[in-house]
Amino acid sequence: MEIVNDGAFVPDSEGYEKIERWNSENTKKLADHYKAIIELLGEDVSREGLLDTPVRVAKAMQFLTHGYNVDPGKIIQSAKFKEDYRQMVIVKDIEIYSMCEHHMIPFYGKAHVAYIPNGYITGLSKIARVVEAFARRLQVQERLTVQIRDCIQENLNPLGVAVVIEAGHMCMQMRGVQKQNSVTTTSAFTGIFLSQNKTREEFVHLIGTKLH
Repeated sequence: MEIVNDGAFVPDSEGYEKIERWNSENTKKLADHYKAIIELLGEDVSREGLLDTPVRVAKAMQFLTHGYNVDPGKIIQSAKFKEDYRQMVIVKDIEIYSMCEHHMIPFYGKAHVAYIPNGYITGLSKIARVVEAFARRLQVQERLTVQIRDCIQENLNPLGVAVVIEAGHMCMQMRGVQKQNSVTTTSAFTGIFLSQNKTREEFVHLIGTKLH
């Protein structure tokens, strides 16, 4: 199966290079489907502005759903360290861009994630990467919230996990009910965040406080 490299980029003299890799077989199949879709919508796929659109969309959709090829549990396990720290760790305002599975239209917003270690911590960037891995799939916000919570709980076994997601859904904003300013909030908790109101309230207070 051929892998195509695309978009090599060297921004400075230090040798940094970014290469995007695409599965050529999947890209061609997707592009063929998108070409047919564009034609069914009444457009002329042979005109200049649309000549490369099917391939561009095929690549874009593979990027927007690349979370299927990522194991979030391995992300946590790759940076799991013993540490005697039992206070709350919060990574908040993690940007989320995902695709609603009902209409394949984006929803976007922020995730706030906290856990209380029980002998182990993980790299802070790994929390954001777990969020990204689950977000880059066809999703519903409710499931996304629970998947993030469960992944951290299962791989770190902390005293508790808390996840809150706030998102705007373009399926509500640009079609259907067309309410532009609506925001959906979902939450999921385990352990201490469920059993101790003060801990949960502290988390809610901290994610709503600007400390910087």
